Amino acid sequence: MATILLITSSPRGADSISSKVAKAVVETLQEKNPGSSVVTRDLAAKPLPYLDAAFLGAVYTPEESRTAEQKAYSDLGFEIINEVLTANYIVIASALINFSVPATLRSWVDYLVRNGVTFKYGENGPVGVIDGSAKQVIFVEARGGVYAGEAAAYLHSTDSYLKGVLGWLGLTKTQSINIEGLAYGPEASEKAIAAALEQAKLVE
Repeated sequence: MATILLITSSPRGADSISSKVAKAVVETLQEKNPGSSVVTRDLAAKPLPYLDAAFLGAVYTPEESRTAEQKAYSDLGFEIINEVLTANYIVIASALINFSVPATLRSWVDYLVRNGVTFKYGENGPVGVIDGSAKQVIFVEARGGVYAGEAAAYLHSTDSYLKGVLGWLGLTKTQSINIEGLAYGPEASEKAIAAALEQAKLVE
């Protein structure tokens, strides 16, 4: 039985286009994997605490010496990590905001990337240790403009930033659905959403 992890990050709540398409992706995966379970983490509704001194203290303090606050940080980190480790499908919904992913999603990365757990240092430097052979990551990103095929140095989207980070950890099997031109007027927006929903039916 497959486990599907759905991560949403849009501050628009029920009006989020990326979340709408991501949920359509989940529905397709459920149809193709009868009996599958879905774990949902809404980073906008319940944002993770940002990286700070307390967070770093929890990471670098031995377990037996952690304070209650540090233990809470550490436990939350392992909760994030275990959601990824136990998932067969990871569906990540985001919007391109000021040429990057939402800060809440960036914070999720800070909890996921853990030395000795999801990556380690070897003789040739750091290397990811997650076995991604049985995992599929599907990125869904909503964009006001049109950037497909554009090699813009300032564009840190799910296709560049998150694909790079997760691939480095070992999650290399990915698919992307980019919903572009949403700010180009109602007609362009409707066409982009319709096209994305059709793509959602084709995910594997």
